[in-house]
Amino acid sequence: MSLLVVAAVLVVLMAAWAAFAIAYRAPGPMLARGVMVTLWLAFTLGVLVILLRHDARLALLAFVLAFVLVSLWWRSLEPSNARVWADDVARTLRGQVDGDRIVLDDVRNFDWRTREDYTARWETREYDLRRLASTDILLSTWGRPSIAHMLVSFGFDDGEHLAFSVEIRREKHEEFSEIAGFFKQYELSIIAADERDIVRVRSNVRGEEVTLYRLRLDAQQRRALFLAYVGEANRLAATPRFYDTITTNCTTLVYHLARPIFGHLPLDHRLLRTGYLAEYLERLGGLVPGVALADLRERGRINDRAKAADASPTFSRDIRVGVPGVGDDGARLEPGRRHPP
Repeated sequence: MSLLVVAAVLVVLMAAWAAFAIAYRAPGPMLARGVMVTLWLAFTLGVLVILLRHDARLALLAFVLAFVLVSLWWRSLEPSNARVWADDVARTLRGQVDGDRIVLDDVRNFDWRTREDYTARWETREYDLRRLASTDILLSTWGRPSIAHMLVSFGFDDGEHLAFSVEIRREKHEEFSEIAGFFKQYELSIIAADERDIVRVRSNVRGEEVTLYRLRLDAQQRRALFLAYVGEANRLAATPRFYDTITTNCTTLVYHLARPIFGHLPLDHRLLRTGYLAEYLERLGGLVPGVALADLRERGRINDRAKAADASPTFSRDIRVGVPGVGDDGARLEPGRRHPP
């Protein structure tokens, strides 16, 4: 392959990236961004014609200079915590730790009736870390079995559960796009929420298929992972970050939080193909032993139980009935201490 062909391929790849970046992040309305993308592609086409037919050095110099300008603009884009956010990600979780006592501000506890009809509630809650009793992972799929959203839920010995979710922090006018997630479209958010909010909205309101697995963690690991979530939430509240579909998503961020706690955790394609994350956890010995994965998956499907429980105060206990590894730790459901915002 000649050097000119290699140069042309590189120009096409770099131009394609820049076109997406302009399309998703350039200022102005959609029509203006469309015009900018069209002009960029026309410029790239001209560069390719000159590169392959006339003066390669002139063409490459012109493209490199233009690409440097696009790159400088791209690097100038900074994440922010000050935008007009969608209601369900409007606030940022913050936590104060005092020994075994932890106070969390802006825990979400929405009452969902439909996707658009809900009562917004943000609460301050207080927990005793000595009472951490269990950790579960919930995988939620919505059409493609290879892609799932992951939540990690911590149970306390009084039956209370608190679920953490790494999510995009989208603005009011935005919808989620996996492609846009590559191009600094969304900030990163960690939500801590009551399961009657964050689990129920997926299983009962959106109609996603939710599967719950009990994780094999000891008391020290549970505590460390809980505090790692809170620590990362505090960092995001102070210094916002962009979400990225591959490098900083609902699974990869938790992977980086977990590595200092659990030691070596191998990289695996299932960290990205999150619908198969349970297979990865089983390989690591992180799920209930002595039960086939197919049985764990079947008995862990909570949708029917969630719909039957709906907004019941025993929702967390009810969705765990029959889940392997779950004992009677949820037999008494007594809401933790909370204070209105």
